[in-house]
Amino acid sequence: MSEKKFDLGGVVVATTLAFKEDASAPAGLAVDYDKFAAHCDFLIENGCRGVGPNGSLGEYSSLTDEERRRVIQVAVDTVAGRGLVVAGVHGVGWHQAVQWAEYAKEDGADGVLLLPPTIYRANRAEVIEHYAKVNEVGLPIMLYNNPIDTKVDLTPDLVAELSQLENVVAIKEFTTDIRRVLEIQELCEIDVIAGADDLLFESLVVGATGWFAGYPNAFPKEAVEIYTLVKEGRIDEARELYKALVAVFRWDSKTEFVQAIKLSIDIAGQSYGGRTRPPRGPLSAETESRVRADTEKALAYIAGR
Repeated sequence: MSEKKFDLGGVVVATTLAFKEDASAPAGLAVDYDKFAAHCDFLIENGCRGVGPNGSLGEYSSLTDEERRRVIQVAVDTVAGRGLVVAGVHGVGWHQAVQWAEYAKEDGADGVLLLPPTIYRANRAEVIEHYAKVNEVGLPIMLYNNPIDTKVDLTPDLVAELSQLENVVAIKEFTTDIRRVLEIQELCEIDVIAGADDLLFESLVVGATGWFAGYPNAFPKEAVEIYTLVKEGRIDEARELYKALVAVFRWDSKTEFVQAIKLSIDIAGQSYGGRTRPPRGPLSAETESRVRADTEKALAYIAGR
């Protein structure tokens, strides 16, 4: 296999999406493109390598087709070459994923993030076909392994097979099994990207190339600092900062991760989180209290450094 050139090092943030009240919009919430653009700019200005719109954290499955495409356009226009735009192009079947990948290519995205078929538990041959079809679009592909949600596991041997597709350059690993990083690297040459925020430090130390991240939406400077410290070999310093943030980072692996991260953004106060669209409702009082406590503890540590 020839060496693939697409640098995904750094912190690429799976962006949240701002909404505003509008009775004519789905569930009374319209996408606030201005606040979304401001958030993308905030992330880039704070050192993040790029943005990843239309992932689960961006509530892509709750968007209309028009909204979903415009989100990518706004991200591309806002980033304006200062970093990467890696567009989520997930679909129930490859015919949908191909369409979203084609839109992403037309609209200037640098690459795509792609789950196996969503909802349907695809078999090995169906998974391979899914990625092979999107491969034909021609954009770099980051595989996304999240068997917790999709019930389809991109095992290391399957990843190795998919890596033979010319445009597959990386995998976002979200099994929460740290052993996968080395197992995949032993079998193929694509980059392994840390996917779970609360395994970020461990993944980077073992050899993950980058971080496709959730909580840097709220803590971009500190997230970039952790990444940089590990890459510079300053492991003790990285571990101390990570230890102070990992409690809040754990919400990235919870069912309520979208609501939790949006709440943490609002508490941090540098950008805008806000409400979520159905099926995601507000956090329970107990869960909100816990997220607030973890966020405020992290902010107190940062303020006292």
